[in-house]
Amino acid sequence: MKRLVILGGGESGVGTAILGKEKGWEVFLSDRGALKPAYREVLEKEGIEYEEGQHTEEKILSADVIMKSPGIPDKVALVQKAAALGIPIISEIEFAAQYTNSLIVGITGSNGKTTTTMLTHHIFKEAGLEVGLGGNIGYSFAELVATTNPPYYVLEISSFQLDGIKDFAPHIAVLLNITPDHLDRYNYQFENYIASKFRIAMNQTEDDYLIYDADDPVIAEYLASHPVKSTLIPFSIEKELPYGAFLKDNKIYIMLEQQIAEVTEIEVEELSLRGKHNVKNTMAAAVAARLVNIRNASLRESLKGFRGADHRLEEVKVINEVTYINDSKATNVNSVYYALDTIKTPIVWIVGGQDKGNDYSALLPYVHEKVKAIVCLGVDNTPILQTFYSVIDNIVETRSMTDAVQAAQRFATAGDTVLLSPACASFDLFKSYEDRGDQFKAAVANL
Repeated sequence: MKRLVILGGGESGVGTAILGKEKGWEVFLSDRGALKPAYREVLEKEGIEYEEGQHTEEKILSADVIMKSPGIPDKVALVQKAAALGIPIISEIEFAAQYTNSLIVGITGSNGKTTTTMLTHHIFKEAGLEVGLGGNIGYSFAELVATTNPPYYVLEISSFQLDGIKDFAPHIAVLLNITPDHLDRYNYQFENYIASKFRIAMNQTEDDYLIYDADDPVIAEYLASHPVKSTLIPFSIEKELPYGAFLKDNKIYIMLEQQIAEVTEIEVEELSLRGKHNVKNTMAAAVAARLVNIRNASLRESLKGFRGADHRLEEVKVINEVTYINDSKATNVNSVYYALDTIKTPIVWIVGGQDKGNDYSALLPYVHEKVKAIVCLGVDNTPILQTFYSVIDNIVETRSMTDAVQAAQRFATAGDTVLLSPACASFDLFKSYEDRGDQFKAAVANL
């Protein structure tokens, strides 16, 4: 019996354990921290051997295959040791994909992938397709394969998950954009991160599709020197395209070769999602839907009724004519760029957290134009203060969400927007970006 060792006992780890057991592997799960009670209960019910609070080296290095959870960096000593011994180290996506023949839509990008994944899943479901939602979005792909294995999957896939693939090939891959993010995991080399994102198309054939943003210079440049085998379908809001999706006169047009007779037209005014970035997210999701022959009428109806992702430009409350918006999921500079671009009113901006080597200078034009005050919320706010101190009069530091929201309220007047859009990871003061967003909502409710 082959031995599968799983490092990390979160959603992806426990899901992989369930699938591994079902497929006849000898499974051992190891987590250096404490397991959530619900996960512990599942492992015990399934009779899966596990440990928590430690990694027992001999039990781990006896593996035939190691599934490493995406949160564990490759540079961890134990992972390096396993790699030196020649043990294959893979991600949940790789492990689960070998056990399903269903059609997979894989969605990656630095920004917008959660919204696009949820939107694509929503369109498929509304069209009556049986479809699973999983990957980086918080539902285990492996567990879905083990339990329901529907004929379609829409997966949000992070660069960390792509780093752990060998044969995984989605039939439809979506590459939304590439901007500097997680560079701490890529030796601060942007080109390493770019190559990681493009792994989504690495194993595709000419029968597969890569939907990509033709306006993104990083993607265009990489494709020019690293051709892929799959059929390329571009989308653009800047230029009219002979093939793919483009924006003209405030309408989205989708033209795919196999559907020459039926051009898809979608009025931007009818979309429930707002902002230029969401026009792009909609294009990507709509092209994926047309590739599986979802009808135009069904597609348009789905787009009208979709509600966006939590913690992503989520309107929380209006108090004394001040709008409070939770964009806690904006963990990099480019996400904040989208937020500042989308909001049209004066902004009191709550920013900060665990910095990932951010260059905030790209935001300076928006800060000049729209931001009236900055509330820093982090343990170390030095990079933010250094960038904006000379360009904005109102800038303060806080160490708790309650203080940050109260400070923002003091700066805001009728017609303003208080925007939590941190540009940073949450782990200095919060458990996760969800925890940070939830604390923001709670603090706003208490005003």
